[in-house]
Amino acid sequence: MKEIFYDWGGANVWLFHAVNNQHFALLDRLMQLGTVLGDHRNFTLYVSLVALLAVIEVATTPPQNVHRYQEQSTRWLATVAVFSIAYLLDGWLISALKPLLDFPRPPLALPSGTVFVVGQPEYHHSLPSGHSAFAMLVVASLWPVLSRDWRMLGAFFVIWVGLSRISLGAHFPADVLAGFSLGLIVVLLVRAAVQALLRRFSRKSDVV
Repeated sequence: MKEIFYDWGGANVWLFHAVNNQHFALLDRLMQLGTVLGDHRNFTLYVSLVALLAVIEVATTPPQNVHRYQEQSTRWLATVAVFSIAYLLDGWLISALKPLLDFPRPPLALPSGTVFVVGQPEYHHSLPSGHSAFAMLVVASLWPVLSRDWRMLGAFFVIWVGLSRISLGAHFPADVLAGFSLGLIVVLLVRAAVQALLRRFSRKSDVV
């Protein structure tokens, strides 16, 4: 099973080297920045910015347009709720899965001298990539309130963070893909639950 779903018949290692072997000073700095931006410890900053944007968007909506005002308020409230709840669930899953699976990171799994590591090398708990999961979680949570241009920028951010983890020698492509998948699934499940809850309360208010 591991050979099929993780090793990909050798493609996982081949793709790792294809990315990890490319290095020059500016690229390394950009990859380090991508990793910094994709750190889950940025959650407090990011959710604060989202909450501020929500206040601005709702406050600038003409109050006389009641339907539009309610729609904006609900949409932004749901976005903040999804982002916050998904972050908690994703963090719990990541912290449980990493030691449970305990996949080796590239510096341990591959022959010495074949992995280019930028920063402090890590050796264990490779699957899934927490940075990749968090980057996907951020963008997927905000997707409903993003314009087309911001969605394109968000997609770039997710790819950037994922590539940075491979480029810096911290994760294999399979770890990154698993992180993306986990972050997206968590957000979709939480959003479905939040929307169901909102519909339920909406029906109750209509009855009253």
